[in-house]
Amino acid sequence: MNVSSPDAGARRLGVVMLATVVLAWGLTWPVNKVLLEAIPPLWMAAIRSAVGAAALVLAAIVRGGFTLPQRGDLPVMLSITLLHMVGFVVLANIGLQLVPTGRSVVLAYTTPLWVAPGAWLFLGEPLTRRRIGGVVIGLLGLVVLFNPLAFDWTDRAAVLGNLAILGAAFLWAASILHVRGHRWRGTPFDLVPSEMVLATAVLVPVAFVSGEWPAIEWDARLVMLLVYSAIPGTVIAYWAVAMAGRLLPAVTTSLGLLATPVVSIVVAALWLGEAPTPALLAGIALILSGVALGTTGARARR
Repeated sequence: MNVSSPDAGARRLGVVMLATVVLAWGLTWPVNKVLLEAIPPLWMAAIRSAVGAAALVLAAIVRGGFTLPQRGDLPVMLSITLLHMVGFVVLANIGLQLVPTGRSVVLAYTTPLWVAPGAWLFLGEPLTRRRIGGVVIGLLGLVVLFNPLAFDWTDRAAVLGNLAILGAAFLWAASILHVRGHRWRGTPFDLVPSEMVLATAVLVPVAFVSGEWPAIEWDARLVMLLVYSAIPGTVIAYWAVAMAGRLLPAVTTSLGLLATPVVSIVVAALWLGEAPTPALLAGIALILSGVALGTTGARARR
C-alpha cells in the first residue's frame, strides 16, 4: 500500500474542491459579462480586485497572519500580479465586453496550448508527440472559430475583442511558465493575498487615469454580482484550486478544469440567451481535446 497517496476521504474532498472551482469560474464569465454592461472594464477589474484583496487579507489574518513574500519569491510574485491578475484580467474584461461569453472563455482556455511550446523553448521540457498533437488539434479549433464563414473579419470591435482575449491567454501562459520555472521559497497560495493587494494598487490608479469616474447605477443586483465575482469567483476559487491540486493528481485537476468553459457556455445560453453556434461547438471540442491530449501526455507535476 502506498502510504503517501491520499485516502478515499481526501480524494472525495479533492473532487468537491475541483467541482467548486469549476462552478465558481464557470459562473464568473457570464457574471462578468453582465457586470461589464454597467461598469467599464478597467473599473470592474479594479473594484473586483479591491474587494477580493480585502477578503483575502481578512482571511489571512484569521488564519494566523498576513504572509509577506520572501525576497527570492518577489520576481514570481510580480510576474503573477502583473501578467495574470492585472494583464490577463484587464484584457479579458475588454474582450468579454465585445465578444460573446462562450467564445471568450474558449479563447481564454487556449492558454495550455501556448504553455507547451513555451515550456520547451524556455524551460527545456520535452515537446513530445502528444504535446505537439495537442497543440495542432487546438490550433485547428482556432481555425474553425476564425474561418471567414464563422467570423466577420470586417467587424473591428469583434477583431479587437478576440485579439484582447488571445492576448490575455498569452499573458496567462507566460505567468504559468514563470511559476513552473521558479524555485519557491514560500508557498504559492500564501502569496495570493500580497499579489491581490499589489494588483489593486496597480489597477486603481490606472482606472483613475483612464478617464472620469464612471456613472455606475448601483443597485442590489449589481452589488451581489460584483461580490460573487470577487469572492466565490476569485477568493474561493483560488483556495479550492489549491486544495484540489494538493489532494488530486495533477492530470486529474488539469482535465477537470476543462469543464469550466463548458459550464460558462451552458450558463450563458440559459441566462444570457447566447446560443452556441456550430462553429463554437466544433471549436471548443477541438481546443479542449487538444488541451486534454497535451495534458495527459505530460508528466504529473505538483
